[in-house]
Amino acid sequence: MTTLLVIAKEPRPGRVKTRLTPPFTPGQAAELADAALTDTLHAVAATPASRRVLVLDGTPGPWLPPGFDVVPQCAGGLDERLADAFARCDGPALLIGMDTPQVTPELLTVDFADCDAHFGPAEDGGFWALGLARPDPDLLRGVPMSTSVTGAAQRDRLLTAGLRVRDLPPLRDVDTAADAHAVAALVPHGRFAARLARCTAVAGPDARPVTGVDSPPATEPDSGPNSPPTDRPDSPPNPWPVAEPTSPPATPR
Repeated sequence: MTTLLVIAKEPRPGRVKTRLTPPFTPGQAAELADAALTDTLHAVAATPASRRVLVLDGTPGPWLPPGFDVVPQCAGGLDERLADAFARCDGPALLIGMDTPQVTPELLTVDFADCDAHFGPAEDGGFWALGLARPDPDLLRGVPMSTSVTGAAQRDRLLTAGLRVRDLPPLRDVDTAADAHAVAALVPHGRFAARLARCTAVAGPDARPVTGVDSPPATEPDSGPNSPPTDRPDSPPNPWPVAEPTSPPATPR
């Protein structure tokens, strides 16, 4: 079976979801990060796995469900931290971040029978998931992180290594207020949606996204692989065709 890895930051004010401020306060942004991480961890806990690992920058809190091993993130850039997470695995592994609370066990149940890698693009040009049948840290080291082409660069690295890549459905990860409301609408009964409703009620009308305005690319480093894997992670499961080793598709995080 597969090892499931979640790379995350402890949800503390001023350290997570800083692009949500404004309209939200640092405390509210941390509450939203807490809810997103909690929803993500519970989806992972409900997914069949040989092992579940939280690769954490910080200290575990009451949001951590049972059944997880907790290991610290290594020093270095995000590419090094992601590489180190895979280096801890001795069999198939799937890594996600904490910024896609709409993720489901169905999306996380992957099969490496006819592919070498699973790649989950994020709508802003990054990626929300990366699975490797044979984890190799060198597949991540040196990939430029926190850019609008992070996902394309990572996927191209996989293809250049000769891997058969199977694409997962694209997801939108939470960076801005517009992202938060769009994602909450997909999972209206989740913890994230409930926490967003409370924070929005306190923050007032300015916490609502402007209709038709897309969120800009992420610019700040964080602890997840999502869309440019920075501060940042419901799409129904689709049939996933094996990607041909040609030019990578236009990445939308």
